[in-house]
Amino acid sequence: MGTAEGTAGGEDVLWGEVTPDAARRLLVAAVEAFAERGYHATTTRDIAGRAGMSPAALYIHYRTKEELLHRISRIGHDKALEILEHAADGPGTAAERLAGAVRSFVRWHAERHTTARVVQYELDALDPEHRAEIVALRRRIDAVVRRVVGEGVASGEFDVPDLPGTTLAVLSLCIDVARWFNAGGDRTPDEVGALYADLVLRMVRARV
Repeated sequence: MGTAEGTAGGEDVLWGEVTPDAARRLLVAAVEAFAERGYHATTTRDIAGRAGMSPAALYIHYRTKEELLHRISRIGHDKALEILEHAADGPGTAAERLAGAVRSFVRWHAERHTTARVVQYELDALDPEHRAEIVALRRRIDAVVRRVVGEGVASGEFDVPDLPGTTLAVLSLCIDVARWFNAGGDRTPDEVGALYADLVLRMVRARV
C-alpha cells in the first residue's frame, strides 16, 4: 500500500488468508482507495488501477464495490473480536484482562490505522443485509468488553455505576485511535496501547 502501513507489512498479515493473490491485491487496493477518497468517491476503476488490474478483472473476484467493502469489514471485525476475546478469556484479574484487551485492541487500531478507518467508519455504506451482519459482530465486541468490566464490578475491582455507558466509552476511545494515529508521530502503537490501558483502568476506577 502507498500508506504508512505498507503492503509488505501490516496488510499482508491481515489479508494473508485471502486467496487467490489477485483477490488479496484488490482488497489492499480497496482499503487504500476507501481510506484516501472515501467509499462513495471511489470507483471500481480506481481500485483495479491501484491493484495493477483491468476494471473487468475486478469482477472475476468481487461482484460489486460494496462486496469489497463488506469483505474488508468482515475480516476487520472478525480480527477485532478475536483480539478482544483472547485477552478477555485469558488468565489474570479483571483489571489485568481489561488492560490487556485495551492494549491489544488499541495497538491493532494503530498498526492497521488505514484499514481500521475503513472498517470502523464506512459502516453506513454497506447494504442492509451486510450492515446487519457487521452490527451483530459489533454487539459481540461490545459484549466481550462489558463482560470483563462487569466481572470487575462483581469482584469489587471496579467502581462502575453505568456499565453500558462505560463500555461504550471504552470502545469509542480505542476505536478513535484509527482516526488520528500517525505512524510518523511521537508514539508507537505499543506506547499508545499502554497509555490507553492505563486511562481505561482509571475510567473504571480500578482498585489495583
